[in-house]
Amino acid sequence: MQEKKLTSISGYLFLLLGLGCFGLAVFLFAYSPILGGFMSLLGAFILKGIMIIYPNEGLAATFFGDYVGTIKQTGLQWVNPLYSKQKISLRARNLNGQTLKVNDKMGNPIEIAAVVVWQVSDTARALFDVDNYVNFVQIQSEAAVRFLASSHAYDNIEDEHEAVTLRDNTGQINKFLEQELDERLSQAGVRVMEARISHLAYAPEIAGAMLQRQQATAVVSARKQIVEGAVGMVEMALTRLAEKGVVELDEERKAAMVSNLLVVLCGEKSVSPVVNAGTLYQ
Repeated sequence: MQEKKLTSISGYLFLLLGLGCFGLAVFLFAYSPILGGFMSLLGAFILKGIMIIYPNEGLAATFFGDYVGTIKQTGLQWVNPLYSKQKISLRARNLNGQTLKVNDKMGNPIEIAAVVVWQVSDTARALFDVDNYVNFVQIQSEAAVRFLASSHAYDNIEDEHEAVTLRDNTGQINKFLEQELDERLSQAGVRVMEARISHLAYAPEIAGAMLQRQQATAVVSARKQIVEGAVGMVEMALTRLAEKGVVELDEERKAAMVSNLLVVLCGEKSVSPVVNAGTLYQ
């Protein structure tokens, strides 16, 4: 079902007409109670069609079960009193999703939650295509978050070739979540304005083990970078000594120099200098 625009009439004129009917009815009661009663009923009928519509609010009208249209004109409006009318908010709303425990793509239990900003864009679908559009948004948002978490890994420690992860690619993950929600909620006439992950962490039962794994990975990565830098510095030192002819080193002296430099550059603590009074061969 698609939303249809229903044109309303300014309610100020009908307000005056309705009040005029009541005033005339009071005057006519003295001469003809039947005519006075008729004017009273006519005034009540006219006033029954007067509605106040606030900004960012819609009014869906039905006539004996048939959808007639939606009025979005604000202010005092007059609608056919025979129409059944239902107001619906078009304002932006926040959904602060609860924290869910889900297994990620690698099977690790994680905790995840999302915040969704949404608004009704099609009043006909929201009111007539789903039973309760607010509950529909809540349930489908939870389903979308679960699907997103199970489709991506928390990080790429277990699989270095994993391109998009929940922790490291928040921008892309939020875009995926918005697209998934748009597809699910379009049936209810709801437009997703923004969707973001608000909470992401390993489940408590594995958080300690995962923290140790992350720390170990960080240490290995740091050590690898230190060794690569140290090897480069040693190569540069040997090359510069050979180019400038400062000293001639045989293979054994080069090996000793490399060993000493690597110890100094790769060590966690500062090395105390030791003066060798002899030679390498004594």
